[in-house]
Amino acid sequence: MAAVNTPYDDVFKTLLNDCSSLIIPVINEVFGEHYTGKEEIVFSPNEHFINQQGGIEQERITDTSFKIIGLETKKYHLECQSTSDSSMLIRFFEYDAQIALDDGEVDGSTLTVTFPHSAVLFLRSNKNTPEKMKVVIQTPEGSTHYEIPVMKSMEYTIDEIFEKGLLFLIPFHIFSYEKMFERYNRDEGSLNQLKVEYEGIKNQLEELLEKGIIDEYTKCTVTDMSSKVLEHLTAKYENIKEGVKTVMGGKVLEYEAKTIRRAGLEEGRKEGRKEGLREGQKKGRAEVLFELVQKDLLSVENAASQLNLSEEMFLKAMQNYQKSQ
Repeated sequence: MAAVNTPYDDVFKTLLNDCSSLIIPVINEVFGEHYTGKEEIVFSPNEHFINQQGGIEQERITDTSFKIIGLETKKYHLECQSTSDSSMLIRFFEYDAQIALDDGEVDGSTLTVTFPHSAVLFLRSNKNTPEKMKVVIQTPEGSTHYEIPVMKSMEYTIDEIFEKGLLFLIPFHIFSYEKMFERYNRDEGSLNQLKVEYEGIKNQLEELLEKGIIDEYTKCTVTDMSSKVLEHLTAKYENIKEGVKTVMGGKVLEYEAKTIRRAGLEEGRKEGRKEGLREGQKKGRAEVLFELVQKDLLSVENAASQLNLSEEMFLKAMQNYQKSQ
C-alpha cells in the first residue's frame, strides 16, 4: 500500500528540496554535528521496495534520505510526524535497512551495510513524547541496537529558532499555539498577540535577507510554507487563518519560475559554468538537468536526486526528451 502524504509531509519535503541548506542546522541540532553549511547534500530516491513474504514487493516512501559530503560522508534519514503512531518504529527499521542495502557492499563472502543516522521531527508533542527511540536487533551472534533521536518542534521558541538558525521549523511553529485556537478565534485581543509574533517572524526573515544570510527565494519559501501549514491547521478557525495570513502575506511564490531560476543558479555555482544560469532562466528544471548531464557538467546520480527520481527513471525521461527535440 502506497504511503499517503499529508499537507505537512508536503511542506517538509518542499523545504528539503527547494531550500536544502536549511536542513544543515537541524542536523547539527539533532546529532550534535558541526557542519558549516558549505557541505554538499545529495538526495537519494525516496521510493523503496520492501520484500514481503511470498516474494511480494511493497513500495514504501521515506520522507527523505540523503548524504552530507564534507570531511567525511554520512547518510541521514529524517521523518516528519504530526503525532506518534504504533507502526512508526517498524517503518523506520524497514526504511533504514533498505537504505543500508542500497549502498551495501559484497566482498567475497561478506556483505557490509551501513545504516543511516535516523531522526524524527514531531510537530506535536507532550510529556509522554520520548526523547529518543531505539531499535534492538537480535542476531545469532548477539544483540546490537541504534537510537533514533527525537526533535520536538513545539519545544523551540521563536527566539531559539532564529538564534540556532533553525528556519526549517518556522512553518511548523503554529503547532505551538494549537491548544489556544479556540481562544484566539473568538478573542481579538488574544489574536492580536499572535499576529504580533508573526509580524516579528516576518521582520526577522527580512533582516536575514538584508544581511545576506538568506536569499529572497528562501525567505519566500519559508513564508509560503508557513501559510500552507497555517491554512490546513486552522481550517476551522477562519479568524486565525485570515489574521495571520494577512501578516505573513499569503501566497508569494510562483514555484515553477522560482525553481527554474534556482536550478540555474545552483548548477552555475556548483559546476562553475555560466551556461547553467543562462539555461536555468530559460527552460524547465528537468530540461536544464538533461542538458547538463549530456554535456558532462553534472552526474546522473546528482541530477536524478534533484528530481526525486531513480537513475533509471531519470535516464528514461531524458531519452524521451531527446526524442521529442
